[in-house]
Amino acid sequence: MPSFVLGLLKEKCPNCREGQVFAQKSIFPLKHLLTINKNCPSCGQRLIYEQNNGGGINYALTIILALLNLAWYWPIFGLSYLDNSVYYYLATTITIVLLLQPWLMRLSRMIYLYLFIGYKKGAMH
Repeated sequence: MPSFVLGLLKEKCPNCREGQVFAQKSIFPLKHLLTINKNCPSCGQRLIYEQNNGGGINYALTIILALLNLAWYWPIFGLSYLDNSVYYYLATTITIVLLLQPWLMRLSRMIYLYLFIGYKKGAMH
């Protein structure tokens, strides 16, 4: 069985873990960032179930990223309500989240697909 985590990170089909889920491998141009193949090119698994899949997962990943940013920022720079350090933390977090948002959006779509489509090597849908 191919690796679950590698299949997820390499954006492979959750059914066969061979075919590409997204129509283009790169996130650029951003206009076509979330274009998903209707069916897997390798096994034929239907990949589009609804248009708005993964939005809630993307929100959760954004909050997790903000908390992870707090985990490294606080010990290094410190946070206090007495100075502007909270604003610096917020500016840093917003910048990081905005820069990573294209990858987070794709990852959230992949997590959504992996939650609802199981691994069935060779199965046609």
